Amino acid sequence: MKLLFVCLGNICRSPTAHAVFRQLAAAENFRCEVESAGTSASHKGAAPDPRSINAASDYNFKGIQSRPVQSADFAYYDLILAMDLENLAALKRRCPPEQQHKLKLLMSYHPDFARQQEVPDPYYGGIRGFELVLQMIQTSCEQLLVSLQQQAQLGKK
Repeated sequence: MKLLFVCLGNICRSPTAHAVFRQLAAAENFRCEVESAGTSASHKGAAPDPRSINAASDYNFKGIQSRPVQSADFAYYDLILAMDLENLAALKRRCPPEQQHKLKLLMSYHPDFARQQEVPDPYYGGIRGFELVLQMIQTSCEQLLVSLQQQAQLGKK
């Protein structure tokens, strides 16, 4: 299973999801490839925002750096998870029709999805926003992992 987490600049939300899911999957011995990208190339090559790293200090951000979504990503990744509706729409505009089924909101795995569909961008706010984003991402990634593990079990039968 290959997963791509996507936000706007790939320096706050998607690298946090990348680090969180990578660690959760490793702890469960769930084999997968995890990457993150941005719909914008404005931060290409940059490390994750220090505020994201600080808020998610229990997670390892090693090797994560900003990159834009590439056309080849749509065929390569099995699941492409956007942080918000705006980035999901940007992905849908670029994604070939035969790959559209791979595009989802990360929050669609969160128990409160009916109430909150998006992971808000904490970039212009304070540390509390980054902490809230981490909580949303952790819960969503935990449920995503459960879902993928269940799918893998069904595939083995």
